[in-house]
Amino acid sequence: MDRRQFIRTSGAAVLGSAAVSTAALAALPELATQKSPDTQPPLVPQDGRPYRPVTTLNGWTLPWRTRDGWKEFHLVAEPVVREIAPGMTANLWGYNGQSPGPTIECVEGDRIRVFVTNRLPEHTSIHWHGILLPNGMDGVSGLTQPSIKPGKTVVYEFEMRKSGTFMYHPHADEMVQMAMGMMGAIVVHPKDPAFMPVDRDYIFLVNAYDIEPGSYTPKVNTMLDFNLWTWNSRAFPGIDHMVAGIGEKVRIRMGNLTMTNHPMHIHGTEMFVTCTDGGWVRESARWPEVTVDVPVGAMRSVECTFTDPGDWSFHCHKSHHTMGPMGHQVPTMIGVSQSGLWQRIRKLVPDYMVMGDNGMAEMGEMQMDLPENTLPMMTGEGPFGGIEMGGMFTVVKVRDGLARDVRKVPEWYTHPPGTVAYEWTGEPVAEERRDGAVADAATLSVRRGGHGSGH
Repeated sequence: MDRRQFIRTSGAAVLGSAAVSTAALAALPELATQKSPDTQPPLVPQDGRPYRPVTTLNGWTLPWRTRDGWKEFHLVAEPVVREIAPGMTANLWGYNGQSPGPTIECVEGDRIRVFVTNRLPEHTSIHWHGILLPNGMDGVSGLTQPSIKPGKTVVYEFEMRKSGTFMYHPHADEMVQMAMGMMGAIVVHPKDPAFMPVDRDYIFLVNAYDIEPGSYTPKVNTMLDFNLWTWNSRAFPGIDHMVAGIGEKVRIRMGNLTMTNHPMHIHGTEMFVTCTDGGWVRESARWPEVTVDVPVGAMRSVECTFTDPGDWSFHCHKSHHTMGPMGHQVPTMIGVSQSGLWQRIRKLVPDYMVMGDNGMAEMGEMQMDLPENTLPMMTGEGPFGGIEMGGMFTVVKVRDGLARDVRKVPEWYTHPPGTVAYEWTGEPVAEERRDGAVADAATLSVRRGGHGSGH
């Protein structure tokens, strides 16, 4: 390949939209992009049917224009740089400057026209996950449409027949493109504003990456051993807090495009699943949970109401999913005495430290230097010390008398006197001592009010 061919080929791949004609570009909706990793204010609708907009956690909502009875959006598939958390960035693929892409919001009955421009170095498509539409708009490359070549723009048109929570993602080279972060959320509000109203409405997508310390690009062939578990491509402490008022009804919409399920656990209240990507759940079919499982390729919308103020945890209950990058081959040293061994090893490795024989918490306290572009395994500071979390973890800050338009409460909760767990400083707790062997089990049972074995 000579220099002229290289410039022509790479220019088409990198710039992409340059291949679209000037007349076509003039007809496209204005291109909106977002680089900030912070949660952006909800986009209040300026026309059409009214609705209470969603807040995309560490994300934003895509603007639109209305023309000839259609709501027109413009998505651009392109390489992006995403901050996973302070101290680490990743080279991903996404839409309009971010991964995941912006949330698309509309109303049941709206006619939608989405212009999709491809600035990737390979072809792509968009599947509208859970949306009922004509087969030719379904976005499966090779089956329902030709793929979108680099530099080309394709138009999707369909009517939103039902309300609910949905997703968009590629259906072309899926393993690579989704592993690189290509996905986004869709919220279709009910036509009737009085149907299923809430006071606050949050949404995020669950995704995972395998990025080795010191590198910046995910390993797309990883199937299970991911080391970064994220919400909207953010890991704790980079995931923004959510805010709620006492007595408010809060909806949290979650979509899972990872390779495993995620049991989402909330503290301080209970949740009801009120919607999936298949539709709304009738009231008689709901039941209370504090942990709701989100399967692979599914959406779950839960609703909850807090009655007690505080800083309440919300996280995936798979313990490795609330940790930062870890070495899967590190041996367990708990209970293994290293006395006398570390002096010998230090002669060969001067900086060697004894760690792990009493658990892993000390590693989080040391704040050791890390390799380039990676995160601690456990991190985060709270009002009482280290939170020792990572990955899929955040805090719901619940306050009494919170105005509905308030979306950030930066301070930690002030606990009323007598409501914080405290250290016992009285008499030491007496220990049960067993001087015998087998017979003591029955003796202890009688002493504690039982009747011995077998009763």
